[in-house]
Amino acid sequence: MAKDLSEFHIQYLKGVGPRRAKLLSRLGIKTLKDALYYLPYRYEDRSNLKKISGLTYGRVETVSGKVVSVEVINLPRRKMKIFELTVNDGSGLLKGKWFNQPFMKKNFTIGNEVVLCGVVKRNPYWGIGFEMDNPEYEIVSDDGDSLIHTNRIVPVYRVTSGLSVRQIRSIMFNLIDTCSKDIYDPVPHEILKRHDLPGLPESLSGVHFPDTSVDITLLNRGTSDFHRRLSFDELFMLELGLAIMKRGKAREKGIVFNSEGRILKRLIEMLPFRLTKSQEKVFSDILSDMRSPHPMNRLIQGDVGCGKTIVALMAMTVASECGYQSALMVPTEILAEQHYINIHRIIEALGLKICLLTGSTKERPLNEIASGEIDIVVGTHALIQEGVSFKNLGLVIIDEQHRFGVMQRALLRRKAMNPDVLVMTATPIPRTLALTLYGDLDYSVIDELPPERRPVTTLLFSPKQKDYIYTFIREEVKKGRQVYVVYPVIEESEKTDLRSAIRGKNAFEKDFPEFTIGLLHGRMKAQEREEIMASFKQGEIDILVSTTVIEVGIDVPNATLMLIIHAERFGMAQLHQLRGRVGRSPQQSFCMMIAYEPCGEEAKKRLDVMAKSNDGFMIAEEDLNIRGPGEFFGTRQSGLPDLRIAHIVRDAWLLNGARKEAFNIIERYPDLKGFPLLRKSLEGFWKGKIELFKTG
Repeated sequence: MAKDLSEFHIQYLKGVGPRRAKLLSRLGIKTLKDALYYLPYRYEDRSNLKKISGLTYGRVETVSGKVVSVEVINLPRRKMKIFELTVNDGSGLLKGKWFNQPFMKKNFTIGNEVVLCGVVKRNPYWGIGFEMDNPEYEIVSDDGDSLIHTNRIVPVYRVTSGLSVRQIRSIMFNLIDTCSKDIYDPVPHEILKRHDLPGLPESLSGVHFPDTSVDITLLNRGTSDFHRRLSFDELFMLELGLAIMKRGKAREKGIVFNSEGRILKRLIEMLPFRLTKSQEKVFSDILSDMRSPHPMNRLIQGDVGCGKTIVALMAMTVASECGYQSALMVPTEILAEQHYINIHRIIEALGLKICLLTGSTKERPLNEIASGEIDIVVGTHALIQEGVSFKNLGLVIIDEQHRFGVMQRALLRRKAMNPDVLVMTATPIPRTLALTLYGDLDYSVIDELPPERRPVTTLLFSPKQKDYIYTFIREEVKKGRQVYVVYPVIEESEKTDLRSAIRGKNAFEKDFPEFTIGLLHGRMKAQEREEIMASFKQGEIDILVSTTVIEVGIDVPNATLMLIIHAERFGMAQLHQLRGRVGRSPQQSFCMMIAYEPCGEEAKKRLDVMAKSNDGFMIAEEDLNIRGPGEFFGTRQSGLPDLRIAHIVRDAWLLNGARKEAFNIIERYPDLKGFPLLRKSLEGFWKGKIELFKTG
């Protein structure tokens, strides 16, 4: 009978005990199941045994031989003891040396058959002879016990202070040996068959202690058949949870918004531009959702400057005309302020009431929100806190979704009876990733920029080319254009060598005395920031020196040049967002990036991609490849279970199969009746993240 290994504490496994259990818990290993899924991060092929006489200096080699001497050498001057082991295989002698580990002597007896693996060195005094410092070793026992550390493909694990790789490897060997018969396989057999996947016990054994016949390149890439099976499991469990959530939402009763579109018509007439075909198509999806009897749950994705905010405003007017309130929730106070600044005049001109609500807003019109007097509330996560209640919240719009989790989305929805939810992101997300992280949402893309937009020319410079850059800035401003200069920090500290915005503003005032220079950063009061932004928009400031507060929200068509200082310190998504502040008019715009040394390999790759492409989706794909999905997306924040094995980019093709299987099984068996093991596994995988199976 298979046991649930998540219920067995690691302490009671042979070779662990209380002290090691404490150390293992630092690595996130508390139960036998945790240990089984703590995979090696790389593999070494130590299966190729060499004759001692044929060893090559400087290479990692594996040899087998008999112990001919064991001794501890005392070096009093250096306060050191060296344990020396000499091995003979009939072709020559090899010395193994371990520093300050005299206790090793009791592990070996003359005549022992041993296998040693390490880097081959010369004797420093004689210049001849073969030696290894601190080699991995294995004593070959007479009972034919399997070799763990040498003479095979050897797993290498990440360790913590007090636990060596060798010790973890021994623990893992005991674990597989003890538990492989007790592992139950929750995935239905026909699904495994369809995808040609091995069984779970075989896969767990194979990732920890692969046979020498397995291709080590595939093991190190994480794409062996065994890895593929474990990755599929994670993706399948993730998609099962999303399928259940999506099905649950589809069955909920929502608000039917049947507006005549009077306010919407006035809004469209007020706009100084025509909507793109893509905006019209996406709004048509939204309108169709809002008119249906089930709550809308839609993700709108669009590159910087594609006009998502206008589409959101259009949806708000539909809700207002039907007598419902709307909430626009964003991740930072600065972004909330900028959205408010950009839309409050339009909203008020339509005869609607709007307010701003953040953690530091002094005026908190909570009574007006609760009474329904205010139609639209723009704010941060302050909107979902205690004390904020709405009279009839009908539409929730969440901007920059990747910074909010599934849980926060659920909290905001609880402020009302199943409101419609519209999620927007300007972070271009490859479709595979969007389907994974927003699998419970419907998905629309605004994939067209307004016709007056021209691609921004992006150029990369070193600090030595400052004169050329300054000449370019002078020429642009003389043409009547405006310039952004972005710094990564507000003021310098002793700990950082980064150029600061405050120092930068002073330098620009000296270099360009004939121009007006402004300064904008996040520590300014909201009103002061609004005044600076308004001055820049009206053309009263020629060069605006800023930190990344301008990453979102400011729309100044006359700004045609952006200079980013210390571009190597910014991520690709941030550089793309910043660049999106220019190129908002028919004039040709430029983004100049200055990179300072030391500039790492990864930073160089990022900047090269930025210089070559304006396509946010292509940039996102590259960003994912460079950084990997965990960092790219901060999945920890998204409220989804962590993926410990699967890699969304590498395993994209697996993800599609896992998604189809998951949605198919939930359609046929919504409560997974008849699949008790799968249901139990699923609840364990999503534990504490979200209620999947609600009773009633």
